[in-house]
This record gives sequence, structure tokens and C-alpha cells, in this order.
Amino acid sequence: MAWVVLFVAGLFEVGWAVGLKYTEGFTRIGPTVFTGVSLLLSMALLGWSIKTLPLGTAYAVWTGIGAVGTVALGIFLFREPATVARLVCVGLIVTGILGLKLFTPPHA
Repeated sequence: MAWVVLFVAGLFEVGWAVGLKYTEGFTRIGPTVFTGVSLLLSMALLGWSIKTLPLGTAYAVWTGIGAVGTVALGIFLFREPATVARLVCVGLIVTGILGLKLFTPPHA
């Protein structure tokens, strides 16, 4: 269950990171509220997941999900470049996330 909660926390991290772009320097109330709520939920769920998961693993997976999701949405929503080098780097992040999941003891 902690892994599912951690995954959802990572999705909320993507939400607040992308939301920052829409706040226009926190001058737009709707996106600012969305960003703040996403940030709080992301942190709360990360905090819950580290009750049972190793801190280093959980934090790395959380930031990895956030990074990959934010890059993907940057490409799709904001037409950021999807160069081979960037996609290879994203692939390395995904590999790291999967490796941490696979090599974390089952009792965690």
C-alpha cells in the first residue's frame, strides 16, 4: 500500500510543479490554489509512505516520478523539446525508479 501512496504522491508532485507554470508568479488565484493543494497533498502522502518505506528510496522515487511526469507534460503542454538526449535521460530516471522499487526489501 505504501508504494501506491508514494506513486500518488508523485503524481501530485507533477501537479504542483506544472501548476507553478500556470500561476504566473502566483498572480492567478485558481492555479495558485491548485498548486498549493497539490503541494500539500504530495508532501502529506510522501510523509505517510515513509512510515514504512526507506526514506532514501521513497524520496528518490517521489522526485523521479515528479521529474519524469513534469518533463512529459512540459513536452505535451508547453511544446518543450523532446530531443533524443532528453528522452534518454528520462529513460535513465525511469530505470533508477524501477531499480529502487525492485531492490527495496519486500517488508518495506
